Amino acid sequence: MKITSLLFLLSLTFMGLTTANSAEIKDHTTAIDTLFKKFDRTNGPGASVMVILDGKKVFTKSYGLADGEGKVCATPDSNYRLASVSKQFTAMAIMILADQGKLSFDDPITKFFPEFPEYGKSITVRHMLNHTSGLIDYEDIIPPGTTIPVLDINVLRLLKQQDKTYFSPGSQFKYSNTGFAFLALIVERVSGQTFASFLSENIFKPLRMDHTLAYEQGISAVSNRAYGYSPEKDGFRRTDQSLTSSVLGDGGIYSSVNDLYKWDQALYNLKLVSKKTFEAAYTPGKSTEHENGIRYGFGWFLSEYRGLKHIYHTGDSIGFRTIISRFPEQHFTVIVLSNEHDAELPSVANKIVDLYLFDNK
Repeated sequence: MKITSLLFLLSLTFMGLTTANSAEIKDHTTAIDTLFKKFDRTNGPGASVMVILDGKKVFTKSYGLADGEGKVCATPDSNYRLASVSKQFTAMAIMILADQGKLSFDDPITKFFPEFPEYGKSITVRHMLNHTSGLIDYEDIIPPGTTIPVLDINVLRLLKQQDKTYFSPGSQFKYSNTGFAFLALIVERVSGQTFASFLSENIFKPLRMDHTLAYEQGISAVSNRAYGYSPEKDGFRRTDQSLTSSVLGDGGIYSSVNDLYKWDQALYNLKLVSKKTFEAAYTPGKSTEHENGIRYGFGWFLSEYRGLKHIYHTGDSIGFRTIISRFPEQHFTVIVLSNEHDAELPSVANKIVDLYLFDNK
């Protein structure tokens, strides 16, 4: 009884210390405002920032304009094109189907695309999830003179015309937008739904990410939309869409920092898939190690930052830069979304991490 009582008292003490530490978080508003000073303007694109600690939004702020022509200020509800940050949602869609027993990570792509060339028999879903497929980058083989926006299905058609991969599947890491376009098509073929509908019904609606969507031009509309811009000599030019912006699986999702907060919390609570399936996302794929020891799971880069386990992804598309930087063991996340093409976000996000996890005195 005495040992039990002592353990109980110690647990209460620990809980009190944890609460006290959370309550003593320093206000870093001035420091973060300084980091985003260039975005705090009334005549150019901006950024939305959120810092999450222990499930709480400890900092949320937006800077600059979401719509330069309309002079609409950016807000935490502004929806930015996520670019490659979208890949974690594509990966989750595949994991949901795997959890339902409708596919295996080790299924070859020819199971879903029987018409695919012979070389596809050695490429699996897992290879595409962790960028070890060796598939040719579709952006390098778009026919010259193409003016109609490329769709995921067009990516498949382009790759059917190829007869080789960059390397033997599974032997190397090479970042592949092609693989994630294929994954979106696999979601459609297995589920019988459009990729956008599957994401909406199986991820966004269950998590109440009410304004997040896979944007289909002419079909869907983005509310509170942030438009992309690129700097020019005398200001900024709207550069919101490119020839490949309509490919959904590799980068076609729009979301806000407020909606991404819900996503971040769901990753702790395992609301969408089983623990066993989810752990695959954070397991480094074989042969995925590349520069600086960084590896890749399913839609996430896996690394360390100043000795801490670091899980993140960046997005880079014409007119947009994005990053989600997560430290799951500290229950700490930094989200930055910007509609300026040249925004340098990873270093800024790291400085925010430093403020809260290392310099919070």
